Order: sequence, then structure tokens, then C-alpha cells
Amino acid sequence: MIDNKIIIGISQGDVNGIGLEVILKTLMEPAISEICTPILFSSQKTVSYYRKTLGLEEFNFNPIREFSQISHKKSNVFICYEEEINIEMGKSTEVAGKYALLSLEKATQALINNNIDALVTAPINKSNIQSEEFKFIGHTEYLGAKLNGKPLMLLCNNNGLRVALATGHIPLKDVASAISIENISEKINQLHLSLIKDFGVRKPKIAVLALNPHAGDNGAIGNEEKEIIIPAIEKTKINGLIFGPYSADGFFGNDTYKKFDGILAMYHDQGLIPFKSLAFIEGVNFTAGLNAVRTSPDHGTAYDIAGKNIANEQSFKQAIYTAIDVYKNRNLFKEISANPLAASTIRKER
Repeated sequence: MIDNKIIIGISQGDVNGIGLEVILKTLMEPAISEICTPILFSSQKTVSYYRKTLGLEEFNFNPIREFSQISHKKSNVFICYEEEINIEMGKSTEVAGKYALLSLEKATQALINNNIDALVTAPINKSNIQSEEFKFIGHTEYLGAKLNGKPLMLLCNNNGLRVALATGHIPLKDVASAISIENISEKINQLHLSLIKDFGVRKPKIAVLALNPHAGDNGAIGNEEKEIIIPAIEKTKINGLIFGPYSADGFFGNDTYKKFDGILAMYHDQGLIPFKSLAFIEGVNFTAGLNAVRTSPDHGTAYDIAGKNIANEQSFKQAIYTAIDVYKNRNLFKEISANPLAASTIRKER
């Protein structure tokens, strides 16, 4: 960060999806370069191709090969490769996966080296990116291996809706065996700390969702609530602000979610279906639990609309705003926690 201007690194994602479209549309807004210094990890040829194809010729950028060449007055493109690549919008190809990984690797290394302050990732195709170098289910798992900490997938929007996942990208048939008292307790603690440190919530109120329909109906539809989730909640009572387990359908259906600062869902679709129904346009995927800040839009490659210049950039724009806010909140938390006052005994005056 230079002169209080946060440097945001951006990985290009799958070049055949909508990633570069929403990136360029976002970076074209003058407000973005006023609040941060963006660096897109791509190539001059790829960005120029998209600029021409989408009719975004007014997008200007500063091509760089060294971080010393950064311009803090406009968007930068860090040249990750020189060759011209075959772009086939709307298709999943090996080429797209190869260059998505190359961009992600360069951006992640820049984050590790403190060349950038935060990372915003454009969508990848979890299939075509697989290789000897990338054997992960997604960004979250990859960054968990590259950065210190244990990743927690947390979906959020600017209206205070924050949904974390106890289990991530695993088959539904494996969810029940993947949760335990220790696992749920750890995720609650991670969410609690993230709400304080990353979002500035002083005393977070957290809801924990049940695994089974009707929260198990006292064992009639499953025992995970009685044997795992309730004991985990009781184990991690933090100032009495952890509640549940709630039946997911009623919890979202009757707006109970509005009463909480954070929600822990048991599995991917249990949390993401209601979240995306409520906040898809401006939703953000934030990876909590790491020693660096990473966000992304809450949508995928959207091959069906790639290259049609109709993709909505709001989620990507919010991902940048969230990355900036979390980075600032972490610095503030670090500052106010650095020198806590020593505890002292108060004597009663007679």
C-alpha cells in the first residue's frame, strides 16, 4: 500500500468466460482507480483482444513487467505471458485452463511477496484448470495450501448477510461424515473471529443451521443435531451469542437470518442457494481464515453469455470493495489489538 492507496491484484480467470468482461467493465469506472490501484495479471494481447471485441476501446491500461512500474493513476496489466492465445468464448478448453492457472499463480505469488495488498479472483472452470500444478477443487482450497491458515468460505453482501460453510466443495453424500463436534466448533470460532477482525462487528451474533430437515425432529429424521451440532454449539458458547441449530428452510423463509451477523451452514448448497437467491447480483465470496485477503464474485464462468457484452459486473465490483474494506478492517484490528491495557485490580475505597 502506497500513500494509503490499496493495491488490488486481479487474476483473469477463464479467458473463455465472462471474467475479463466484468473485470474491464469494473476497471473502466473512474471511482475504482481513485480508491485503489488495480493490477490485472494477464497479457497485453489478451486484454487488447477483449477491449476490441467488447467495444471497450476507451479502457486504458498501463502494461508492466516489474512492480516498480506500477501507475497509481490508472489500471495496470502485469504481463504474465507474451504469446497470443486462442480465445473461444463460451467454450471450456485446455488453453483457457492453462492460462487461468498461470494468472492465478502469478497473482498469488505477488500476494505472498506483498507486491499486492489483496487478491480478487475472476471465475475459473474447476475442470479445465486441473493439472499437475493444480489438483484442487477450487480457489479456496488452492489458496488454503498456498497461504497460512485454514480457509473458510464466507459469502457476504453489503447488507450484512454473511453465510459461511462448515463443509465446502464435497459431494452431498459425504457431508454427514465430514462434520464433527471439533469441525463445527472450529468453524464457529473462525466465523466469530472473522466477523470481528474482517467486518468490524464487535459482538457477533451467529446462527448455526441444522443438517437434517426440521433440525432432525428430535432424532426422528437424523441424530446429527443431537450428537454433533448441539454439542459443538455448547462447546463454543461465546458470550451466549451462538444460536441454533435452525431448520434452514424456515430460517430463511421467515427472515430469521436478518437477526444475525453471521450464519454457519452445514454444506455448500444449503448456504449458497438462499444466499444467491437473496444477493446474487452483488454477492461476494470471501475466503476467511487466511493471512491475506482474497475475494471473488459469487458467480461462475457463465459460458452461455460469454462474449455477448451483457454480463453484469456488480458482483465483481463488490468483490473489490469488500477486499478493500476487509484489508482496512484487519489493519484497524491489528492496530487496536497491538498494545492492550494491562489488567489491574480495582480497590474499593473505604
